Amino acid sequence: MKGTEALALALRLSSDRCYAVPGYPVSGLAERAGAAITVNEKVALEYALGDSLSGRRAAVVVKHVGLNACADPLVHATAQGLRAGVVVVVGDDVRAVASDVTQDSRYYGEVARVPVLEPDGETLGPAVEAAFEASETFSRVAIVRVTPDLLDADVPEPSPLRNNREGSLADPTLTMAGRALASDRRTAAMFAWSRSSPLNRFAGGTVGAGPAGGASRAVSIYPPPADPDALALTRELGRPFLREHRLLVPPDPAGEPERYSSRGYCRTFCRDCPFHPAFAILSERKMQAVCDAGCAILAMNPPYRVGIATYGLGSSVAVAATSTGVALTGDYALLHSGLNALIDVYERRLPLLCIVLANNRMGMTGGHPVPNILRYITWADPVVCAADDVRKLRGALVPPQGPRMVVIEGTCPEGAHHETVAYRDL
Repeated sequence: MKGTEALALALRLSSDRCYAVPGYPVSGLAERAGAAITVNEKVALEYALGDSLSGRRAAVVVKHVGLNACADPLVHATAQGLRAGVVVVVGDDVRAVASDVTQDSRYYGEVARVPVLEPDGETLGPAVEAAFEASETFSRVAIVRVTPDLLDADVPEPSPLRNNREGSLADPTLTMAGRALASDRRTAAMFAWSRSSPLNRFAGGTVGAGPAGGASRAVSIYPPPADPDALALTRELGRPFLREHRLLVPPDPAGEPERYSSRGYCRTFCRDCPFHPAFAILSERKMQAVCDAGCAILAMNPPYRVGIATYGLGSSVAVAATSTGVALTGDYALLHSGLNALIDVYERRLPLLCIVLANNRMGMTGGHPVPNILRYITWADPVVCAADDVRKLRGALVPPQGPRMVVIEGTCPEGAHHETVAYRDL
């Protein structure tokens, strides 16, 4: 069978859900894999991360320039963690046959510190399953890079044996600095994983995805799959990624990851934050939310702890739509990059309670003014509540049957700052 058919079959066998934005060379792959087409690539990855939170493996199929749109949640997931595996299959148009640019997507492995696999025809099926297993082992997204040559090639039919593992979200007692250090430790473990992968073979001759002509191959290409000498002579499609990274060494994180208890304090909302009543209702009703970057992220901290995950600015809408069903976002985050997801959620009629904290300012970055969000979401027929209208909030903050927006309007107290609370008092 052709590489496209084999890869689609491998994705169906190893994943529970698949999302895509079509484009050369992966349009046929998306169709054969039965992928749901999303409004953009970032939304596709956010849906997949939501599936992961719910224990479902998810794949995302994009072309090389589409991977750029995934960058924010891709990088955030490395420190924040995930549960079930998430794999991005990226098709690199290495000769710009139907693209504005050529781009080598393997470099995102280094940027996001995620495992990258580049299968040949023989290893295509096992590589997809290995990518899911690596995603779960190291609690981050994995990338599978393919090219038109592989997708057009005649390859054997894959029959990977699915071997679900269990990833983990970042420890909620860790500070953000602590989460970064903990993820560095898993990154170091990835180096040993790559070097021990049975998919790689080093038996002389050149190595790489090009017309190698030798008996060697490298499939788990990031982190480096072998010692520097084995990777010195490579022939690759695109830039010499393996050769450039052959001297790379794993991170050497020192000390213990920082915890709120060891730091002695955590940050929470301003003492006079107008949105305290809404957080209290969510906490009382044990409603778990996906939080956006910005003030909403503080809902992950004491005293409320209603947030379970965050994957970057504008990400909560789509992630929550396939997981908790509750998104907690700010008006700026929604304008920044959450509106695309909101449109997609409404088109699919997904059950989502999208809570917008509308304070008309960028609360985390200096209080800069933000346009009135209501001008841009009238089509969603939002329920608008004053932050201090507890009765109306109680009626609005309930699990929805379909998509529902609640805009909570409040004014931040002038000159206030996020409160620092001694951890021992919490």
